Amino acid sequence: MTTCLRHLILMAAFFVAFQLMADDNSTTAYNFLDVPVSSHVYALGGHNLTVIDDDINLVEQNPALLGPEFDHQVGLNYLRYIGDTNFAGVRYGQGVSEHGAFAVGLQYFGYGDIQGADIDGTRTGTFSASDIAFNVTYSHDISERIRGGITVKYLYSKYEDYTAGAVAADLGINYYNPDNEFTVSLVAKNLGGQVKKFNEYKDNLPWDIQVGASKMLAMAPIRLHVTAYDLTRWSSPYYKIADVNNPKSGFIEEESFGSNLLRHLAFGVDIIPNNNLYLAVGYNYRTRTDMATYKRDFLSGFSAGGGLKVRAFGLGVAVSRPHTGAMTFMFNLTSSIGELLK
Repeated sequence: MTTCLRHLILMAAFFVAFQLMADDNSTTAYNFLDVPVSSHVYALGGHNLTVIDDDINLVEQNPALLGPEFDHQVGLNYLRYIGDTNFAGVRYGQGVSEHGAFAVGLQYFGYGDIQGADIDGTRTGTFSASDIAFNVTYSHDISERIRGGITVKYLYSKYEDYTAGAVAADLGINYYNPDNEFTVSLVAKNLGGQVKKFNEYKDNLPWDIQVGASKMLAMAPIRLHVTAYDLTRWSSPYYKIADVNNPKSGFIEEESFGSNLLRHLAFGVDIIPNNNLYLAVGYNYRTRTDMATYKRDFLSGFSAGGGLKVRAFGLGVAVSRPHTGAMTFMFNLTSSIGELLK
């Protein structure tokens, strides 16, 4: 067992223990960690652990996707989300050996100006709110086809005059067979806890266990994806309007075996005519059912996007419309510094 692998296992054990100590009945916050930063992932339904592509932004979903092939690559991402929210970030990767690599990143989540009010409802003016995630990722090849990785994150939140901080980690393992282009991954996400509370109120991180698989079809340039997420719980009810013809009829809770199963899955399809181009479409049943109390249409739950690589640059875009009043747009740009210097 290599020294790097021993360190990886020790760090994993530390964060699992940290999670067990932090986990209690307090509320969950830091849900911005569930927002993907890769336009490719966003186009594939918002969850994907197994995309093999030349895009360092994918590492955010699974640290085991990082490798020496991302040496000197820079990735930028931007998401125009619902309302006045805007998310943006940058990530840089570098190989450290023939079988190892590291990356550093910074992600910003801004929520625009928010109207403030006192306990009596009197408006007190507007204030801003934002979250920032600093992250460091390390990966190492365990064998020819298996790679392990860990991402350590420091989370800083500032809402008006209140601040909080947390430490979290993602642990991932990925298997990739290049002969039949089959990939399967397992990731434990957001293990950790708060190190500084909001006004003495403690919040848990949205920790999760996820598993996913991807397979390229033998007779066509099509790659299929399925990702299971939120596996720390089975029950996942949602609410919908009791009478669609009467918006004031109230809400009823919906839950069944089928809906619980589908609300833990994200599906995606890639069309890859050549190594420099892809088109993607995804479906997320949870997104669609979460919008059951809003005005949605056929497109709710669907997402789409594409990517193009020209020399040392990669461009990716994705769109999604959760309901009729919201259109979200994500943009990615990558560049390999080593290729630019050639």
